[in-house]
Amino acid sequence: MEKLQRAGLKLDQPEMLRVPVQRDENKKVMTLRGEVPVMGNEGLVLATLKPISQLWTGSAVPPDLSRTPPPQYQPFFLLLESTAANYCAATGRPETDDEFERLYRQLRRRPDGDDTHPLFSYLQGAARLYMSLRDVSQAEFEAVANRLSQSAKWHSSHVGSTNYYREVLQGLFGA
Repeated sequence: MEKLQRAGLKLDQPEMLRVPVQRDENKKVMTLRGEVPVMGNEGLVLATLKPISQLWTGSAVPPDLSRTPPPQYQPFFLLLESTAANYCAATGRPETDDEFERLYRQLRRRPDGDDTHPLFSYLQGAARLYMSLRDVSQAEFEAVANRLSQSAKWHSSHVGSTNYYREVLQGLFGA
């Protein structure tokens, strides 16, 4: 966190930070490994952050998140969803609702696991960033990831639909 503070990033507003897409020398989207790129008003910083399972703090029980999340959870949702929106914008194509549902479910089930889809590593990076700045219990983390998975599922109208991206992500973030 010192590195982020020294870079002048506003750590009191994690929802304003971004985990930008990284590309290799061939312009291919890279899967994040270890360091998490963090973009703020002052530029890009590579932050070494602990795995999600090592960042769980306390035993807080989340409220029912099936409706609009309470204000204290909104920054966590915003950081995760803006990361997903930015990923789709950077790659030039929205992911399907089914894929978003799968990735969020995977995040809940295997928070420190691997996935062949690079977006998974960016979602992990966003969660690691947020949880490095705020206390989040395992139950709260799982509730947020589950709510995101359900949201993608609710927006799905058919195989291949991109409603979650178009109606939620693109609308919220103008991706």
